[in-house]
Amino acid sequence: MDRIPSVDLRDFLSGDESRKQKFINEIGHAYENIGFVALKGHFLDNELVENLYEQIKKFFELPVDTKQKYEIPGIGGQRGYVSFGKESAKGKKEGDLKEFWHFGQYVENNPKLEEEYPDNVIVEELPEFNEVGKQTYKMLEKTAKYVLRSLALHLGLEETYFDQYIFNGNSILRPIHYPPIKEEPKGAVRAAAHGDINLITLLMGAHGKGLQVQNHEGEWIDAIAEPDELMINVGDMLSRHSNNKLKSTIHRVVNPPKELWGTSRYSIPFFMHPISDMKLDVLDNCIDTENPKQFEDITAGEFLNERLRELGLIK
Repeated sequence: MDRIPSVDLRDFLSGDESRKQKFINEIGHAYENIGFVALKGHFLDNELVENLYEQIKKFFELPVDTKQKYEIPGIGGQRGYVSFGKESAKGKKEGDLKEFWHFGQYVENNPKLEEEYPDNVIVEELPEFNEVGKQTYKMLEKTAKYVLRSLALHLGLEETYFDQYIFNGNSILRPIHYPPIKEEPKGAVRAAAHGDINLITLLMGAHGKGLQVQNHEGEWIDAIAEPDELMINVGDMLSRHSNNKLKSTIHRVVNPPKELWGTSRYSIPFFMHPISDMKLDVLDNCIDTENPKQFEDITAGEFLNERLRELGLIK
């Protein structure tokens, strides 16, 4: 594949069985071959998107010492602010050229998970910041639920198979700011080549060049969504659970040409995670003589901790 396919969630939600099956076929084929789709018909409206960008730009423009008071020690950056250059891709020494914020789950009726997840961090200087973040989180989580329902059907599972695992799941909304580049980066890029940890990632803000995806031939192709589209890719958890039938594709955010070094870039991924005790064991119906079981049994929580250690976010 040399481009990212586009699909429309309204086909899946239409109530028309042939349109629904068309969506399942299209997204299934894309995720088996490139691991990315551009999705129209999601649950974000323009006003919410504009409000979110306005709020995150205001946050990242705050003085450094103001932002740093929202950097919470001891939680591996799971909530609040993570400062510039802190995160690096697996196997990379150089920190990525970015700073970011984390909104986490708003737990409903589950004291055990309220205890397990860190609290969301409230930004006192921006009264609308947290509410807009919460609304966006909920709409992306709703979109992700239906994408996973389509994938459950594609994998021969019951349609709502994933619902029990993603309700109150450990998902993260991450507004990212890539600041202007002031000097020649020494081996660092805005986000080095990596695969995502989670089930699926929904990305807002991939409208300009920068995001690139590696296809099966090893070629890097630009992943550019239309303004009304989200870019959605398979993460390592789902790839593992499906015995690599659905592909978690390596991707990166490259530095812009030198004439654009003076510009900021913003992007906002939503990392859809299940609850920690979901078993990621390879599904029986993804194993056959041609595709023997490729991965050891592990829970989502164990896998996440393993990867956060590799990224240097927890010790």
